[in-house]
Amino acid sequence: MKPVERSEILDYVTYGEQRDRIRADALRAKSVRRILVGEHFTLLFENRETVRYQVQEMMRVEKIVKEDDIQHELDTYNELIHPAGTLGCTLLIGIDDEAERDVKLKEWLGLNDHIYAKMPDGTRVTPTWDPRQVGEKRLSSVQYLAFALGDDAPVAFGIAMPGIEAETELSESQREALQRDLTVD
Repeated sequence: MKPVERSEILDYVTYGEQRDRIRADALRAKSVRRILVGEHFTLLFENRETVRYQVQEMMRVEKIVKEDDIQHELDTYNELIHPAGTLGCTLLIGIDDEAERDVKLKEWLGLNDHIYAKMPDGTRVTPTWDPRQVGEKRLSSVQYLAFALGDDAPVAFGIAMPGIEAETELSESQREALQRDLTVD
């Protein structure tokens, strides 16, 4: 999947005029790419449409108009887009209670080594991740992962870590969306 280019980003005013339609389309794209695994884990797979939307929303919320700042947002969010055969996602670890979250993020320090995509033949593919999101003593509650899957979308995603045993089978619409993302240039 090729990165979102500056020419694809609308100016602040034009985006505001078209935001309702763009937002509805992006939220539809996100909904089929949101996979809940267990009680606390959400994998949100990104594609060009979701990344473009995130950049536009950041520009709107932060009132970003300078070219250097727009390019910084593009560079940051384009890190979530990967070449054909690889899916990028944001792992969100959701624990409302701050004290509990702090304890769990320390306990789950090696979590990324235990996340997997289950392929149609039953093999498991583990992700690579951004080392900037993992500290020496605790995990960040937001992780950026990449799964090198080749040409086939997985049938499930899971976590096989002592104390966290969870797997979510993908719906047909989820598999179709991820399959499209795997094969688009």
